[in-house]
This record gives sequence, structure tokens and C-alpha cells, in this order.
Amino acid sequence: MARNPQQEEAVLAGELRDVIARMIRRLRAEGGFPLAQAGVLGRLDREGRLAIGELAAAERVRPQSMSQTVGELEAEGLVRRAPDPRDARRILIELTAAGSDALRRERERRTGFLTQAIAEFSAEERRALAAAIELLRRLSERA
Repeated sequence: MARNPQQEEAVLAGELRDVIARMIRRLRAEGGFPLAQAGVLGRLDREGRLAIGELAAAERVRPQSMSQTVGELEAEGLVRRAPDPRDARRILIELTAAGSDALRRERERRTGFLTQAIAEFSAEERRALAAAIELLRRLSERA
């Protein structure tokens, strides 16, 4: 029996969800930090200092959850709080040198197995993967 486009989209969405969940579990097994912490460190590295509310919105979590994550990172010396130079009432979160070093090591661990697997792909498979990454990026940025 032929599927209609909506059924095909639902099946594709379910398969995508399952593959992403397996990939997250695999990345989690490779890394030393919980993914939430790695995400915060990575965002601070890419975007610079941010307020907790900005981090929470960008990572799509509640501010209370982000406060806990930042507190854990701060206790490990990976981030620090600093007053906003434009508004002393506002606190920004920034990476420390130790945080930058830890993030670099974490990225190396988490991408190691992917790099090895991708090296075994054909040129055509690598091009397909690059195209899929762009599609996944677009999906992740949808509101």
C-alpha cells in the first residue's frame, strides 16, 4: 500500500529521531562532560560572554536549569561570572583558560570516533553526509 506524503514524512521523522537519539547516546559515551555542560562551554567559546538567560534561550532550557549547569561548571573552574561592562547590574558568564582547555580536549574525544568512521566513507558518502549536515542544521534552527 502506498503511503501519502504526510505518512512518509512521519516515518522519516521517526527514523530521524531514533538515529539522533542513538548518536547522542554515542557522543555521551565518548565524552567526559554531560552534553549540557559541553553545549554551554561550546556556546561560550563561539559567542563569547553571555548572561544566563541568553544561554538558557540559546540552549533551549529553563533559566533554572541553566543556572544549575553554570554553577557546576563554575565549581570546576571552567567558567566564571563577570559584571557586564555596559551594565554593572548584569552578570555575564565567560570561559576560563581551564574551560577552554577542557573544551578542546572534550571536542577531540567526542569527534575522534566520528573522524575515524568518516575516513572509511567514500567521497560520495562524505558529500552526502555534508549535505545531510546542512539539512540537520536547518532542522535544529527551526523555532
